[in-house]
Amino acid sequence: MLGHPEKTAVLFVECQNGLLGEQSVMKAIADAAAPQKRMMGRLARGARAAGALVVHLTYVPVADNRSSNRCPPLFARVCDKLGHWRADDPAVQPIPEIGVGPRDLILPRHTGFSPTYGTETFNLLRNIGITHLIVAGISLNVALPVVGTEATDEGFTVIFPSDAVAGTPPEHAESILKHTLPFIGTVVPVERLLAAWGVEA
Repeated sequence: MLGHPEKTAVLFVECQNGLLGEQSVMKAIADAAAPQKRMMGRLARGARAAGALVVHLTYVPVADNRSSNRCPPLFARVCDKLGHWRADDPAVQPIPEIGVGPRDLILPRHTGFSPTYGTETFNLLRNIGITHLIVAGISLNVALPVVGTEATDEGFTVIFPSDAVAGTPPEHAESILKHTLPFIGTVVPVERLLAAWGVEA
């Protein structure tokens, strides 16, 4: 399951400066993810070295932020802070710990609570020949279980890197890792993925 990097994509969900950087609009999740950013970087470097595809799922509102869905309470709380986010704004760029490699894909979405629902992500990856998805980043509260569930329904094998994901508060994140994600996919540490690929990062 873990040893097919040529058929694997690592999805970094919303690992962008405006969420995980110093100017985060969601400080609680940025603080929770701070210890995991180093392992996110290792995962990205290892994936590139092994020949896996690194994909950045970012959020980039358009139309002066009118594209954002204000129905979910979470979005309603942060929407006013996204007014300056544009395609060329540092807030929407992947965090430096992960970086952007020459073969990486950046797939921004402009609306929606789910990072993948209604997007081209799964069709695009399927056309490329991807069968396995490693879902990393933020957050364990909502986005990662949603992406994993939608991916399994689309026929992908889903893997969650246990030390390259984050949520808040810590006890809730631990509960999701233990009691929710194993019903959706396989939960393994980054070191085990790198070992299966035969790379170091």
